[in-house]
Amino acid sequence: MSDSFFPRWREVPGGLQDGSVVQPDERLSWPHTVAMGAQHVVAMFGSTILAPLLMGFDPNMAILMSGIGTLIFFLFVRGRVPSYLGSSFAFIGGVIAVTGYAGVGANANMGVALGAIIICGLVYTAIGVVVWALSARSARVTDLIDAWMPPVVTGAIVAVIGLNLAPIAAKGAMGSGTFDALMALMTVLCVGGVAVHTKGVVQRLLILVGLLLACLLYWIFTNIMGLGAPIDFSRVAAAAWFGLPTLTAPVFEAQAITVIAPVALILVAENLGHIKAVSAMTGQNLDKYLGRAFVGDGVATMVSGAAGGTGVTTYAENIGVMAATRIYSTIVFVVAALIAIFLGFSPKFGALIQAIPGPVLGGMSIVVFGLIAVAGARIWVINKVDFSDTRNLIVAAVTLILGTGNFTLEFGVFKLDGIGTATFGAIILYALLRRTRRTA
Repeated sequence: MSDSFFPRWREVPGGLQDGSVVQPDERLSWPHTVAMGAQHVVAMFGSTILAPLLMGFDPNMAILMSGIGTLIFFLFVRGRVPSYLGSSFAFIGGVIAVTGYAGVGANANMGVALGAIIICGLVYTAIGVVVWALSARSARVTDLIDAWMPPVVTGAIVAVIGLNLAPIAAKGAMGSGTFDALMALMTVLCVGGVAVHTKGVVQRLLILVGLLLACLLYWIFTNIMGLGAPIDFSRVAAAAWFGLPTLTAPVFEAQAITVIAPVALILVAENLGHIKAVSAMTGQNLDKYLGRAFVGDGVATMVSGAAGGTGVTTYAENIGVMAATRIYSTIVFVVAALIAIFLGFSPKFGALIQAIPGPVLGGMSIVVFGLIAVAGARIWVINKVDFSDTRNLIVAAVTLILGTGNFTLEFGVFKLDGIGTATFGAIILYALLRRTRRTA
């Protein structure tokens, strides 16, 4: 790679029709680069707007900060690591716990969550600084992280995020009556149908396409047939085409911070997996940018929280697009970020997102939270975690129960909810059992 701060992005002839691999320091023609950037926006769109809706945040702000966060990440990794930063689902359980959000409308206590998200980003950044410094001295820093957070631990932590949110998903899906519950289940079937019976780009956008299909069916049943509460488009009509998203000031409370700050460890695991996945796909060792990636993600999370946005993380959806297209050019993500920033400044776009019916969101919650839980199990499968090893068995079992049962610890103003105790519990328990085994 180039010794300059950013790559020089040598243009690859042939464009999209060629089908060859485009490396991070290469690029397509500018028209094709813009087209690929737009595709990455579509890929991240469904999840990036769903997360703030489930937490009562402004989706416009989430889209805007996803673009700004991606540019921040791009700056810290010096344009060497292809990645898009979108709304992180890892924050949902903690945000709902500290704000008491009921799942409808704007979150009145959002400021408390924002302060904790900023501190979480600060912790994440501090971890990144340490890894960055160690990486300059030794290339084995990733081995050290793997030793403390092996697949059995990271898989259990990811699974717990989804399982801890299961009651919230079920409550949201049941709504206010039988009709709402049936529409939530219809939403699940829409997403499942798209996942199973479509191919190519449509299948990769199953969250977005399933959401649109479910909204269409809900509109037919309510606005046309008169069943249930109709979709209200009055706010969409009244909203301006361009304007600033809603700004919210953060509030720093110790108890909220202790609940949400541990999410930093989950973000570390996600980003580590991203770096390893992209390294495998490109054939380039990107481990030396791991610390930079942590810092970039952490700073982006702090900036997002300070403005009223969600915490951000590297997006698997965009990894999927890269795997399908074999185009890893990092300049594509700059284009995607600029498009997202443009959408973030449209109140009409935000009003349209907020018009999504509650039962549809409830059904999407079932799917998304379930997928998060299964993603943890998938980590075990891909890494061939051996559950005949009693150490792995105990670590996974205890972590799942602590998180799913929302086991909470309180030390004065400090409080760890189920996800926090499960996260620290998994890491500490694995370390203790490993040490015991070595000395036995």
